[in-house]
Amino acid sequence: MPLRGRYTAMSRLFHLGLRRKSVLRGSFWSSGPHRAAGSAMHRAGGTGIKGTMSDTLFRGGPVFTATGSPAEAVLVRDGRIAAVGAEADVVRQARPGHDTVDLAGRLLAPSFTDAHMHPVQAGLERARCDLSEVYGLQEYLDRVAAYAAAHPRRRWIEGGGWDMSAFPGGLPHRSQLDFLDRPVYLIQRDHHAAWVNSRALELAGIDRDTPDPPDGRIERDPDGTPSGVLHEGAMDLVGLLPPRPTEEDLRAALLDAQAHLFSLGITGWQDAIVGAYAGSDDQLPVYLSAASSGALRARVVGALWWDRNRGAEQIEELLDRRERAAGLERFAATAVKIMQDGIVENFTAGVIEPYHRCGGTGLSYVDPVELRSHVAALDAHGFQVHVHAIGERAVREALDALTGTDPANRHHIAHLQIIEPSDVPRFAELGVTANLQPLWATHHAQMDELTLPFLGEERSRWQYPFADLVRHGTRLCAGSDWPVSNADPLQAMHVAVNRTEPPGSVHASYPTAGKPFLPEQAIDLTTVFTAYTAGSAWINRSPAGRIEPGRPADLVVLDRDPFALDPADIWTTRVAMTFLDGECVYG
Repeated sequence: MPLRGRYTAMSRLFHLGLRRKSVLRGSFWSSGPHRAAGSAMHRAGGTGIKGTMSDTLFRGGPVFTATGSPAEAVLVRDGRIAAVGAEADVVRQARPGHDTVDLAGRLLAPSFTDAHMHPVQAGLERARCDLSEVYGLQEYLDRVAAYAAAHPRRRWIEGGGWDMSAFPGGLPHRSQLDFLDRPVYLIQRDHHAAWVNSRALELAGIDRDTPDPPDGRIERDPDGTPSGVLHEGAMDLVGLLPPRPTEEDLRAALLDAQAHLFSLGITGWQDAIVGAYAGSDDQLPVYLSAASSGALRARVVGALWWDRNRGAEQIEELLDRRERAAGLERFAATAVKIMQDGIVENFTAGVIEPYHRCGGTGLSYVDPVELRSHVAALDAHGFQVHVHAIGERAVREALDALTGTDPANRHHIAHLQIIEPSDVPRFAELGVTANLQPLWATHHAQMDELTLPFLGEERSRWQYPFADLVRHGTRLCAGSDWPVSNADPLQAMHVAVNRTEPPGSVHASYPTAGKPFLPEQAIDLTTVFTAYTAGSAWINRSPAGRIEPGRPADLVVLDRDPFALDPADIWTTRVAMTFLDGECVYG
């Protein structure tokens, strides 16, 4: 893999002889995986560095600028990049009394922007019964039991993060949760299904006579009795019954998520669903409130939810929702999210040829002909269109709909699990950005047991074709889909380069986790690092994402230089410090 190029060679030179006595020295990183030593950065007066108070000079380590140009030092003044380049030149521009951050060989880079995530939902799940950090039926049941015991007054047990691959055929059962007499509603890790118990089904009035909704499926036992798994639109049959989170709950979730993302070096994101969907609540009010009060510090674009059960009449409402955010410094509602299909594992991803073994070609949530009309209208109103497309038919339908639209609106298609090879060149031809979720491109149980057998050999080779997209000149951005998967960009970068599970992953013990998945589709670290910085910032029209004079000093200091590592060790890199407008917000 072409990991080591001109940048890496230069970075090794920068490691030599560049350390100078500075105002601030020493490690800003402790032995824990996500904690920095909080007292490392202090002036004589005891306050943390703030770019608006004085100059701050970063020196003594490699700098990834995301512009293609290497640098030895960076000067921040009044929250912005003032100078970048050779250390001697940058030092001469620093004002007397400046602060100095001695990188001590660690990498300085633009902070990350995540182009597709759901942080408010993630914050809510972190406050509920969170299954995302464990794996296996018994582990899930133990955590559910502990949560229920710790919250005896909660009428519903809510949470999520379970993995389909932990169950035979990908399906848990209601009876496994029937040890509780309270209703249970647990969202699957991918947010395309929910696991419920018998009490929840009873309260929802769901029985063998309940029909499937048009956009979902009720999983059933052989006799027709609901089994306890609700797919896609069927999730709402139960998901709308629990008590709704309060305004305070949503605000706390957003701010908890923001703090967690700062710890991962992420200072901007695109929220991929701002609207009511699958039991979730409209998150626009909490973003407007937090942005107005200054509590939202990250740079955020909200992708307004396209209600697939309605048509063009909702565009006027979307325009009104966009206008409500106009003028806010940290939040804009300038994108529209269209979910065109589901996922492969429950056979709702839109494919061209039928699934092997089970038949069917999945769903197109929006009629392809109507999709073209809706996208053209949104494009004419200056909206960015953000499409969820997993299967190769859904990808093609999205590309067809985006044909003839204005590339200046920066449209993008997310996930892109399967792309029919003839459609790969169309991204660059149409000016459509590929929004990658690299962490998924590995061998793990969900891939090997619930995906490959149903796609067939040829179509399985079309998955996550990152290198092919790059070879055709496609613009890239990147995201995590958090809480569907880990929000850490460095773990995703490890997968993009190696196409293997990071050793710290919950899936790392799977027998083939260390076997590269379609290694010919791996991309180099510079490419994926740029996607997570300049690429995703570009999608959000953010001024951040690059280290060059005049841009905001949104920066991250890593605890090592991943470009100098063996590619197999990229996953060991952690964030030591995160800066937003020159102010240290983590570390």
